[in-house]
Amino acid sequence: GLLDERLLGFDLKKLSRSLFLERDDLFHYIGVQTLYERYFMKSETMRLELPQAFWMRIAMGLALNEKDRDEKAVQFYEVMSSLRYVPSTPTLFHAGTLHPQLSSCYLTTVDDDLNHIFKCLADNAQLSKWSGGLGNDWTNIRATGAWIKSTNVESQGVIPFLKIANDVTAAINRSGKRRGATCAYLETWHLDIEDFIDLRRNTGDERRRTHDMNTANWIPDLFMKRVIENRDWTLFSPDEVPELHHIYGKEFERKYAGYEENARKGLIKKYKSVPALKLWRKMLGRLFETGHPWITFKDPCNIRSPQDHAGVIHSSNLCTEITLNTSAEETAVCNLGSINLERHVIDGRLDEELLAATVKTAIRMLDNVIDINYYPTIEAQNSNFKHRPVGLGIMGLQDALFKLNLNFDSEEAVNASDRLMEVISYYAILTSSELAKEKGAYESYKGSKWDRDIFPIDTIGLLEGERGISINLQRKETLDWSNVREHVKKYGMRNSNIMAIAPTATISNIAGCFPCIEPIYKNIYVKSNISGEFTVVNSYLVNDLKKLGSWNNEMLDQIKYYDGSVQLIVGVPQNTKDKCKEAFEIEPEWFVKHAAARGKWIDQSQSLNIFIKGTSGKKLNDLYIDAWKLGLKTTYYLRSLAASQIEKATLDANKFGYTQKRDYTAVMNNNTIDNTAVENSKLAIGIEQQNSEAKVCLIEDPECEACQ
Repeated sequence: GLLDERLLGFDLKKLSRSLFLERDDLFHYIGVQTLYERYFMKSETMRLELPQAFWMRIAMGLALNEKDRDEKAVQFYEVMSSLRYVPSTPTLFHAGTLHPQLSSCYLTTVDDDLNHIFKCLADNAQLSKWSGGLGNDWTNIRATGAWIKSTNVESQGVIPFLKIANDVTAAINRSGKRRGATCAYLETWHLDIEDFIDLRRNTGDERRRTHDMNTANWIPDLFMKRVIENRDWTLFSPDEVPELHHIYGKEFERKYAGYEENARKGLIKKYKSVPALKLWRKMLGRLFETGHPWITFKDPCNIRSPQDHAGVIHSSNLCTEITLNTSAEETAVCNLGSINLERHVIDGRLDEELLAATVKTAIRMLDNVIDINYYPTIEAQNSNFKHRPVGLGIMGLQDALFKLNLNFDSEEAVNASDRLMEVISYYAILTSSELAKEKGAYESYKGSKWDRDIFPIDTIGLLEGERGISINLQRKETLDWSNVREHVKKYGMRNSNIMAIAPTATISNIAGCFPCIEPIYKNIYVKSNISGEFTVVNSYLVNDLKKLGSWNNEMLDQIKYYDGSVQLIVGVPQNTKDKCKEAFEIEPEWFVKHAAARGKWIDQSQSLNIFIKGTSGKKLNDLYIDAWKLGLKTTYYLRSLAASQIEKATLDANKFGYTQKRDYTAVMNNNTIDNTAVENSKLAIGIEQQNSEAKVCLIEDPECEACQ
């Protein structure tokens, strides 16, 4: 009663002989424990799977519709069990089961209609029930004070509905396997935007707070131009400016300016003019304070979209890597999986043949998800069958850089990111076109950018043209793309969208690599998740120190004392210190540089976490403006270094003292921690060390010199 009966149609003896039981040893403890706690099928009293049977069950579940399904199941098993590629969590949960909900992400647009609002909330519950992450676009909802003709009253705006969406999210918990998760998006010209950016604050009216739901700003290019030019920005209610949310680029700029003129003439009832720079600073302040709302850019997502002929992208998804069209009739769906780059760097070099083989198998597996998938709503099914989008991503970038002996904060590493993504993009696009030759192109292919011979690398120029601003990004191709272009021209594409880099927080634990595209968080730390607490150690650092004869208890104690950092430890060589910098020891502009280099080749987006140490408002401002100027589509969490230190019970207090009570001056001088100040409930965003006193300035204070 748990598995699809069609699995009995496989040659089970043949598949059993294809298992490599010794691959159990590829797992780290955190990986196999996570599988045991959350992923293995179970009855009320026992687990029903072991690791290799688990991989084969997923492989069989994804090969159900293949003509040579035994051979394909073995092929799929090979890339997963060797940890070269891991599908997303819903696929791992449900492949081969009676309800194979294998998709990761759902994106919806909520219309300004009470029936549709509550339909979407009900859809959220159904999609969350089957482990889907949600991105909800709320920009259509009229603003606070807008008139409702049917009831002859003023609207309460979008915030009360977001509170309900938050509570729906909190109510869904898949029996401890996965919590419900939602992100709400609002475009920056919406009259409720100032209340929206306060939703995650820990102060204020709790009825207007959403602590269990993520939030994201959906920012048009025109707003960023107004910020840079220090001009005013006008907020509107969507019922009076109905086109704005559904257009972009030059067309948006013309229409927006027209509405501003109408407002000046008194032809628009509800509007508000604010300095764009002041609003921008408030957005960055809340981002630093709460981690929300995330900064995402509307125009790059739409202008660079392969599906610009078939609708509009109104938001991204839960983790900001998916950029697909949505409407009342179409709930966008994306099916995810990630390549483990660590497994493709062998003897200090990238094995491109192996990587190409992995990409080809992964794309086929992802495409199969679409036909096998259980769809909780008809809008999701309609959209997925029509456009067939998938999102092939990567993880283990930091592992690959360690094995290539490259420092994350170096141009060589950025070039490696560029080259890695070009290779993946090349074979992903080619494979989708080969699947189109075998099975037919996706339904809405005609008129798409693919059909017009416009590939992701070409869309940087389109974005420049719409903005009227150059993008400082080199666009050199190192592979011969003419073969791919000719194949697409002849056979089309099987999938409207192919690449998206998701966070991989859990599947990277399973694969035993560092998450996604991120640098190492710390060289040693304790990681807590739904499966428990796990000590994580940088094995690459340990191996380097062993080769030097420097790995001993004294070295371990010093690394613990410095919270994982090796920058102040005398016995660690400088080249090892440079290579093993932790996330907060790397200047944040390097994250943006890596993302821009990869983004040229990607047709969707990336879950880009940014790590920042210190509280410089100018640095934060420059960072996000540079991200926009380089054409990034989206960013994800802003991770700032907390002003706290954990007592280290495994250190000798007589030798090291009570580590959590180290004085402020020592902490500042040792560069292990920065202080975050909050004054008058405002975010302290700038700090200097001067005569042993902290000088604080506020991002919301226009007189603050750090923000000029």
